[in-house]
Amino acid sequence: MDSSQSPAAGGNGTLISQTNETTASAAGADDPMQKLNQVSNSIQKTLGLIHQLYLTVSTFNAAFQMPLLQRINGLVAELDNMVKLAEKCNIQVPMEVVNLIDDGKNPDEFTRDILNNCIAKNQITKGKTDALKNLRKHLLEELEQNFPDEVETFRESRAASAAELKRLAQAQSVLPNGDVRVKGEH
Repeated sequence: MDSSQSPAAGGNGTLISQTNETTASAAGADDPMQKLNQVSNSIQKTLGLIHQLYLTVSTFNAAFQMPLLQRINGLVAELDNMVKLAEKCNIQVPMEVVNLIDDGKNPDEFTRDILNNCIAKNQITKGKTDALKNLRKHLLEELEQNFPDEVETFRESRAASAAELKRLAQAQSVLPNGDVRVKGEH
């Protein structure tokens, strides 16, 4: 059976629907999402071909030998097409995800664990930042008790510096944290 044929009768009376996806794949060959969709479609088509092959084999008799060979050839051709399409995709899957799938676990567990680790590290970093803020506050209080004039000069200098940075940031459309301000489209 030619892979460019549209509907064809299967060996065991089933209707086989196949399309030639190579012409469709030439249309948007540069778009990564298009390439990924082509691979996904090829996988779905391969699964359908495997199911059809299963049906043919499960009801096999000598009269179904030619349709069986045609389905095997169609499956091999589609697997070859899938490999060619997959080579054009640049997808990197962490080995941990592959190992989880091999172990029969849900890959969402990997995502959940990564997010939980990020949250834990974020909390640790926040704790360190808060500790440094408290240390700075405590040091300024101690310095103010012992060197009030120098601390006042320091605070005036910091205020002037902060005002200058804020003025420059507003002039350059840069937020105080260093991000660039993006004007909303209304």
